[in-house]
Amino acid sequence: MKIGVITDCMKTPLDTALEKIGELNFDGVQIYATTGTFSPSVLTSEDKEKYKKLLKENGLEVSALCGDMGGHGFEIEKDNAERIEKSKKIVDLAVEFNSKVITTHIGVIPSDENGEKFKVMLKALTTLGEYAKSKGVTFAIETGPETADTLLKFLSKTSGGVGVNLDPANFVMVTGQDPVDAVYKLKDYIVHTHLKDGKMLRKTDPKIIYDHFAEGGIEALNVADYFIETPVGEGNVDFVNYIKALKDIGYTGYLTIERETGANPTDDILKAKSFIEKIL
Repeated sequence: MKIGVITDCMKTPLDTALEKIGELNFDGVQIYATTGTFSPSVLTSEDKEKYKKLLKENGLEVSALCGDMGGHGFEIEKDNAERIEKSKKIVDLAVEFNSKVITTHIGVIPSDENGEKFKVMLKALTTLGEYAKSKGVTFAIETGPETADTLLKFLSKTSGGVGVNLDPANFVMVTGQDPVDAVYKLKDYIVHTHLKDGKMLRKTDPKIIYDHFAEGGIEALNVADYFIETPVGEGNVDFVNYIKALKDIGYTGYLTIERETGANPTDDILKAKSFIEKIL
């Protein structure tokens, strides 16, 4: 398995982050591509050449692009046409940078497959998946708001090009799903993973948490009442058995470090790298 970093976690401009990550001997990076410096609506041909050069000089590949549209993902039908078109442009950008994966939160998948919201989300992801598949790319749904069983049921109804970005901490912090069990259940769909850790402090309906994120960001909810993200190795993810499970299913892709909080992200990122290398 390879080890990467989400560039935004470095808390520096993208070009500086790429240089720093290269100096730290990582294999690759995941880059946020919905808005900002690396979004299709902003990137010029000159920008693309600059970033390709920086990636090459620093020995890095793009493990995935983050195509998260924010808000309620693809839950609201009237918003989906615009979101689908933006997502297709991110797929095209991924192809330009030799990346095979787009990660995204899609909203909260209902357990009732006969409900209207399930159908709306399935229609959107089927359309995106078919486009991504035609380009050799996979739209990877990030785990978190639903159980592995609900996610698997949803995935099985798509037409290809839709997979999983498995974030074990999201399961542990919010859903209470065992990440090890999830690996075995979702084994046919896992194309990318996040290396993150955390603890659940108080059980609640995951939809409450994700709806707060959608409507006001993390500041809209006192998350300290419900969960805490920790440095890797200090939370409740059972990384020994989690990595074993990934090896059991033949996963050879990226473990991409995501550190969203903390005063010293670079230190935490290096500690995560050291921690997981000992297990690998």
